[in-house]
Amino acid sequence: MAVTSTYTVSGMTCGHCVQAVTSELSELPGVAGVEIDLGSGAVTVTSTEPLTDDAVRAAVDEAGYELANA
Repeated sequence: MAVTSTYTVSGMTCGHCVQAVTSELSELPGVAGVEIDLGSGAVTVTSTEPLTDDAVRAAVDEAGYELANA
């Protein structure tokens, strides 16, 4: 069963930003898909199991951005 979670990432301004965040989040175990709305900073992650906020925050930090509201 797929789990969908939505986060807000601040600091993304272009396609490269989107690609960096998508790449890092996609490496988390169980992640099946990542969709990003650049305008709002909304990041929707689909995974096979719930992800911890710490894991998501670490991946976003690694990409060079900040996870908000988690």
